[in-house]
Amino acid sequence: MFIFMRNFKIFMSYDGAAYHGFQRQENALAIQQILEEKIQKILCEKIIIYGCSRTDTGVHANEFCFNFKHENTITCNGFILAMNCCLPDDIAILSCEEVDEGFHARYDCTAKEYIYKIHNSNIKNPFLKNRAFRYYNHIDENLLNEAAQHFVGTYDYKTFCSAGSSSTSTVRTIFSFEVKREGDLIIMLVKGDGFLYNMVRIMVGTLIFVNEGKIQASQIEDIILSGDRNRAGKTAVSRGLYLNKVFYDV
Repeated sequence: MFIFMRNFKIFMSYDGAAYHGFQRQENALAIQQILEEKIQKILCEKIIIYGCSRTDTGVHANEFCFNFKHENTITCNGFILAMNCCLPDDIAILSCEEVDEGFHARYDCTAKEYIYKIHNSNIKNPFLKNRAFRYYNHIDENLLNEAAQHFVGTYDYKTFCSAGSSSTSTVRTIFSFEVKREGDLIIMLVKGDGFLYNMVRIMVGTLIFVNEGKIQASQIEDIILSGDRNRAGKTAVSRGLYLNKVFYDV
């Protein structure tokens, strides 16, 4: 008997503070596990979902895409309503559309945009707990914005990749990198065709070193080309990082 397989492309958002990243793990709770359990309960089918990114423990997503294939007759609107009724409050389905069977959330993604938030104040803000990196010393956002431009371009970013990466190539293209201030918040917005394991967090840590005078902005390109992880800054904490937007041609 012929079985018609449907492919759903889903956009969602989540607060990652309670989860060990997106990808399912054996001994820790991840976003993928929550989603698959809820979808299988709604559709009464065994489901495997494919995410656009893995994201680390504690990392958030303003926009995250995943897809999955199924045989159910549920409508897209019905799926959104059903999922948002049963998901925990820190995960929300934003949209759903039926796409070609060949679509894959990870492999068809053409670019990603991340935001990193720094609460630059010596007064704590309870509403930013687990949602921003608190940094006490004054940040010169104009200096860091100028320094961030040295990251723009196509490079081998081995220097900005933590051990344990499964990537076969460390070459990536950064399209733009902006640093700005909004009150006590420093917003770092970076867009590229892809990112290595902890790459954004290491870039942020390097910019913090620039702010502290430990690294000169003019040294950044040389640090990139060196391939030496020890020359870059520390890996910034995960709670300030958000996957902000993912891009597709289809």
